[in-house]
Amino acid sequence: MSLHVPSLRRSAFAAAFSLVCCSTAALADEPSQDLKGVVVTATRTEQSESATLAAVTVIDRAEIERLQPQSVADLLQGTPGLSMANNGGPGKATSLFLRGTEADHVLVLVDGVKIGSATLGQPSIQNIPVEQIERIEIVRGPFSSLYGSEALGGVIQIFTRRPSGAFEPNLELGYGSNDSFRGAAGLAGKVGEGWYAVQATHEDTDGINACRGKPSPRGAGCFVNEPDRDGFRDSSVSLKGGYRFSDAWDADAQWLRSWGYNAYDGSTSNQSDVVQQVYGARVHWRPSRDFTLTASAGQSADLGDNYLNGRYTSTFDTHRDLGSLQGDLNLGGGLWSLGYDWQRDRVDSNTSYARDQRLNRGLFAQWQQAFGAQSLQASLRHDDNQQFGGKTTGSLLWGWDFTPGMRLTASAGSAYKAPTFNELYYPGYGNTALRPESSRSYELGLRGTPGWGLWSLNAFETRIRDLIAYDASRGVPGNVDRARIRGAEAVASTTLAGWTLRGTATWLDPRNRSDTYRDKLLPRRAPRSARVDADRGFGDFSIGASVYAAGKRYDDLANGYRLGGYALTDLRLAYALDRDWKVQLSVRNAFDKHYETAAYYNQPGRTAMLSVSYRPAQ
Repeated sequence: MSLHVPSLRRSAFAAAFSLVCCSTAALADEPSQDLKGVVVTATRTEQSESATLAAVTVIDRAEIERLQPQSVADLLQGTPGLSMANNGGPGKATSLFLRGTEADHVLVLVDGVKIGSATLGQPSIQNIPVEQIERIEIVRGPFSSLYGSEALGGVIQIFTRRPSGAFEPNLELGYGSNDSFRGAAGLAGKVGEGWYAVQATHEDTDGINACRGKPSPRGAGCFVNEPDRDGFRDSSVSLKGGYRFSDAWDADAQWLRSWGYNAYDGSTSNQSDVVQQVYGARVHWRPSRDFTLTASAGQSADLGDNYLNGRYTSTFDTHRDLGSLQGDLNLGGGLWSLGYDWQRDRVDSNTSYARDQRLNRGLFAQWQQAFGAQSLQASLRHDDNQQFGGKTTGSLLWGWDFTPGMRLTASAGSAYKAPTFNELYYPGYGNTALRPESSRSYELGLRGTPGWGLWSLNAFETRIRDLIAYDASRGVPGNVDRARIRGAEAVASTTLAGWTLRGTATWLDPRNRSDTYRDKLLPRRAPRSARVDADRGFGDFSIGASVYAAGKRYDDLANGYRLGGYALTDLRLAYALDRDWKVQLSVRNAFDKHYETAAYYNQPGRTAMLSVSYRPAQ
């Protein structure tokens, strides 16, 4: 992972909103069975998507194949409440801002294992191949009461591929613009009471010139002028398997490793060898229908060696060791959960940190119950951090099905985020006196499932205290900022004249409330964004288009550098050669729009990808 000293932080306010959207279907955790139409991230338990009280977006494998995304960022673009900033195209650092919170206020899990750099504080989603993904759950809102630090804005959980049938091979080859090649192959299946999945992928692209920066003035992107192509190369392998020993016992395990090379523009380094690795195992014991005990352990690694024109400069390797024990009990018509989480973050670098590891222990409890047409979800958690001591967070969610097809929801919750190792210990920059950031959030939602489709509206406010920002008076990061974020999200989908139509819209007002930058917009969040998808099949052909629009935003705390709004159009075509073989063509940014999501960092113009895939019909 290349070094990125934390950018100056801020504070926030909020907005209003409305309109239409895209939505998808099926999601699940990776317990021991197929869980179509089930989500787990919002409660850490199995729950039907229609029963969730939180705002949830689910993307399944069928949706991934229909949209033909080239990256996780492509797939998430247009998700309600989500803004992104990318530093120069494929494989480059990508930041996610969920509901206007910071890029390190989003917790990302892969198969239940927390990922991310302990130095940077955010995950390298650009290094997770989209071909490895079975489905994604995006839960918006504060969830520290279930997951601990980092979940101020929400939780994104990525599930890698697993089988639904006895034998499922797959193969895909693609070639496209910028001399881009993509390949994927895998086998998955069920054998008796067991199942397995093996998947390998490779992608390689010459890329684009990542940055149009200049040596000066300060803030000119990457601070250098290197007008070259900045390529990206990545290979990955995943292994998964599970076995049901009896009605009471089952277990599963998974391993994912992604390794590659990334070129970029920079004054201290411009090349990196990177590795993302996640592995974990889980055991379930169900002695009765009313009780389940789950024990899990895992580790994630974010590894990077950095170079400047081929000369080694630095290493930043971080590991997260994780363990969890959770019991779920049906009692009195409700579901009670009690759990314990253990986490150790470790840093291994040629840069000297005053402290290179720390422990966190968390104890949480949750109660879920329905009272006729009304439902409640309450959770409470206490974290004991080796450096910061105790931190207690909680949340309460309520839902009322006041008609058979309409649900009103309301929620309130608190969350927190512990400082990163860079913010605390980076030589010449860190501040060991930093306190964790904390927040309080409130939300009101309404959703319906009429005969013509589905729709939802959510309005929210988040207030954040002790935001970590650069304190110019002391020359180090400090808890100097506050933020107030208000926003609204709208989602709708329907079928009309044979067309499947989906739309999303987000209105956001992320305001800095610190004394220095009071009422300025927080950087890189688009106050308005929307996406519309339209798809239709014609026999063996299918066609589709997506239009994504984002309003102007600013790149800095002072709102001195404006990033213009833009609209992107993606087109897609698929033809089924037979039941098993398919040819696909996708064109991204079809009208060759020039835009930036981070100042001075270029984005690809019009690109195309032609691919052929083999997936035997089940």
